[in-house]
Amino acid sequence: MADQFDVIEQGARGRRRWIGLVALLALLLIPVVSLLASRDPGPQPSATPTPGPIGSLTRIGGAPNLLNAPARAKGGDEVIEVVFPHGVRAEVRYPAELGLGEMGSRPFQGAWIDGQYRQFTAPYSGEFEVTKGGEPIRHYTPNVTLWPRQAGSGYYGQVLLFAFGRWRLAMSDRGQGLTFDQRMALAKGLKGRVTKDGYLVLSAKEPVRLAKPGETVQGEPVGPQLWFGGGVGEVVALVPTPDCKKRARVPAVIRGRGRSADSVCRGDVLVAVTGSQPFRKKAIEGIGITLK
Repeated sequence: MADQFDVIEQGARGRRRWIGLVALLALLLIPVVSLLASRDPGPQPSATPTPGPIGSLTRIGGAPNLLNAPARAKGGDEVIEVVFPHGVRAEVRYPAELGLGEMGSRPFQGAWIDGQYRQFTAPYSGEFEVTKGGEPIRHYTPNVTLWPRQAGSGYYGQVLLFAFGRWRLAMSDRGQGLTFDQRMALAKGLKGRVTKDGYLVLSAKEPVRLAKPGETVQGEPVGPQLWFGGGVGEVVALVPTPDCKKRARVPAVIRGRGRSADSVCRGDVLVAVTGSQPFRKKAIEGIGITLK
């Protein structure tokens, strides 16, 4: 019995035995394949449901920390309603080709804790941009965690990550960093609420103070702002600035991207833009803002 499976022999006899072995294996495989093909795979696990949109807004895929405002048509333009981080509402009208509603917006806010300036930004890619899927160093409050210094962040240090509803705000520490007590006061003192249409509005209590529209630090505007777009694409920043034509400063999110930038005042709001020349021209000429 054993020698009929011996395929080491040479010559015609060896070839006949090899052919016989192949034929035998084929006969054995036929019922196995038939059995596998006829098996009922059973019920498949249902897909994990994705969170529903906030009110009438939806998140942009791949950028979970943006809000995509539904736009209404008005002539050849589109109009969206926005809310700045200090709670002021505005109507933004723009040429439909710009697609600001589709670009999505996120908040920016500067603040002081015991006289030390820090800033709060909404990471374009959400919390993963800070956490990288890891574990926090510390939990300060149920919605505030501490994370290691980000690679390539220069003189910035550890990061406090705030969760307000579905929004995530990051505060990168600076220099020697805040003390434990200051970080705890910041975690407890900064409050956020989400409006019905999905925008984040911030408030604070002592020893935390939020920057007001028009305030600057080393020439940088640090008051409440809305940033549209991000990543490697175009960016539009709306910066409430009283007496805009005299006091306006272009924020670093625009001028620090290594590309050409333009800006214009629309009443008490600075419109600052970076991106391609046609995009900048259309934005500067076409964006209008009405504060409410």
